[in-house]
Amino acid sequence: MRVEIWSDIACPWCYVGKARFEKALAAFPHRDQVEVVHRSFELDPGRAKGDVQPVITMLTRKYGMSEAQARAGEDNLGAQAAAEGLDYRTRGRDHGSTFDMHRLLHLAREHGRQDQLLQILYRANFAEERSVFTEGDERLVELAAEAGLDAEAVRKVLADPDAYADEVRADEREAAALGATGVPFFVLDRTYGVSGAQPAEVFTRALTQAWGERPPLRPVGQEDAQACGPDGCAVPQQG
Repeated sequence: MRVEIWSDIACPWCYVGKARFEKALAAFPHRDQVEVVHRSFELDPGRAKGDVQPVITMLTRKYGMSEAQARAGEDNLGAQAAAEGLDYRTRGRDHGSTFDMHRLLHLAREHGRQDQLLQILYRANFAEERSVFTEGDERLVELAAEAGLDAEAVRKVLADPDAYADEVRADEREAAALGATGVPFFVLDRTYGVSGAQPAEVFTRALTQAWGERPPLRPVGQEDAQACGPDGCAVPQQG
């Protein structure tokens, strides 16, 4: 079974939702037969690379909140994150373009390190004092290398704005086609969709239902075709 997760590194509920989903997945009896693929979704796709501002400022301008409301929202998110065992800085974080990070996540997927890089990016953005937006490409190189990627390969991708850009945009178009208007958005076997950072119990029910409703394998071809099994390989007898 495949689970696809559309998310953004700038999305705090994606950070919390990932932890809740993984709690459910860890207890799922068929965990080893579940493939998890992370898909790209930018909350602020039009933002220029150098356009960085404090999170509180972004919230007040983009969503029309008062500063008090924005701070209260961050405090609530901090409490929600803590309940999942996650560190979360409720003050002093900044916000910027995540496009390059999504491009690197596609590189990481090719090397089997996508989940590791995503978790490191979440930690860096939500829990650490150093910014992932203002320190330049070398900060992303450092984080990608921590996830096990080759630093020079990462620099090469970052130096080429077209590298993996089509893959990011394709993910975003697919999210729109599936009806996703926000993230996190979880799609199980292209049959069930779960929106938002739901409690772990909701993910448990979704995994169980999706697994139980998988269509049975329908054989095509002759049943007596030659094949190999535990007792050896059937060899046609010469007439």
